[in-house]
Amino acid sequence: MKLKWVIFAVLAAFLVLVLNSSSVAVNTRDIDIVRKKGVLDSQDLKIIDVFVSEAVQELVKTRDFTSIAKVRTEILSRQSTQGQYAQQFSQSAYKHISAGLAQAQTLDPEDRKTKVIVNLLILIDGLRDLRLADLAIKMLRNENMIVRYWAVHCLTTPEIIKQLNSSEGSNSKPAEVIAAEFKKLVDTSSPEIIALMAQFSADVKIPQGEELLGQIADMRIKQYADWTVKYELIDITILKLLDSKIPLPSGSPGTAPAETSSGKAAMARRFGQLYSYAIQRYTKGQAVLNDTQKQQLVSILVETEEKCIGRLLGRPQTTIRRAIERENLPALLQEHDRLLGSETQTGELPLRLNFDYGTASGSKRTAPIPLPQPPIKK
Repeated sequence: MKLKWVIFAVLAAFLVLVLNSSSVAVNTRDIDIVRKKGVLDSQDLKIIDVFVSEAVQELVKTRDFTSIAKVRTEILSRQSTQGQYAQQFSQSAYKHISAGLAQAQTLDPEDRKTKVIVNLLILIDGLRDLRLADLAIKMLRNENMIVRYWAVHCLTTPEIIKQLNSSEGSNSKPAEVIAAEFKKLVDTSSPEIIALMAQFSADVKIPQGEELLGQIADMRIKQYADWTVKYELIDITILKLLDSKIPLPSGSPGTAPAETSSGKAAMARRFGQLYSYAIQRYTKGQAVLNDTQKQQLVSILVETEEKCIGRLLGRPQTTIRRAIERENLPALLQEHDRLLGSETQTGELPLRLNFDYGTASGSKRTAPIPLPQPPIKK
C-alpha cells in the first residue's frame, strides 16, 4: 500500500524544498579530493570532519529553506564505501547532527525549530547508517507528527532493516530497542506512522516484531469497535502483514486442520476479527460513513479477499467483490459468515487454520465479536 503521497502532501505545505544553489555556502573542493584517495592520513580525516560540520551547520543556521535540499544532496553525494573515509564520515555525521539537533531545540519561532529538526532527520534518513539510529530514536516521542514520522522513517527503511537483520551481527539489541520504542508510540501516532511501524514489525527478524504487529492490530480492532478508527486504508497493509505470519496448513482444502501454535493462532484470530470489523463497518455504517470512508473499506474488503483469503484457502475468491459490485449487503454478510463464522457455525477460515475468537461464557467463540451499531450523531 502506498502512503507516501499523504506525507508528501503534508510536507509540501510545510517545507519548501526547491533547489537553489546560489545560497549554498558549503565548500566541497577539499572533500572531493579526499574522497578519491585510497589511503587517508590525519589531515584527510580532519577535512572530512570539517566538511560534515560545515554542511550540518548550514542546515541548522539557514533561514532560507529554499536551499536546504541542495545542502542535503551535497552531504549525501559525498558518502563513500572506502573503509577509513566511511568510518570517519559516519563518526562525524553522528557528532555534528547530534549537535545540530541540540541547537535546533533552542531556535525560535517554533516553526523554524521544527523545520530544522525535520531536515536533519531527512538527512539521517538519506544516510541509511544504523550507527545514527540513536539520533532518530531520541526524536520518536516528539508530539509533532511530521517530526515523529521522519524519526520513524529513519529507522524503517529497507537498508536499515537489512542492517538490523544482518547475519554478520548476532546482537539483536538495536532491533529490540527500536521495537520497544515503537510499542510506546502505537496509541498516539498517526495512521501513516502506524503503517511504517507495522511494516517494520513484519520485516525485522526478532520475536518482538510479531509482538509489535499484534499490538498494532489490537489497537486497530479496538478503534473499529468504538467507531473511532481513522484512515481505514492502512488496514490493507496490516491485514497483509498478519496474513504473512499465518502458515498455510500442510493438507489440501477440506482436510483436518493441523495443530497451530498459540502465537500463529493469535495472528489468525486478529486477522479474522479485523477483517470482520471492516466488513461489519461497511454494512452497518452506510448511513454514517462518507464516500471516502466507504471507498477505503471497499478497497480493504476486495484486496484482502484477493490477496489473503485466496491464499489462505488455497483457491481464488471473488464472492465479496461480486456482492459489493451488486450492492448486495445480505450476500456480503452471508459470505462473511461462511468465511469467518457465525453464532451457529464455524467459518471456513477458522476451521482451516485451527483458530477461534476467544471464549464467551466458558465456550469458544465460533464467530467474530459483533461490531456495535454506529453512535447516533447529535
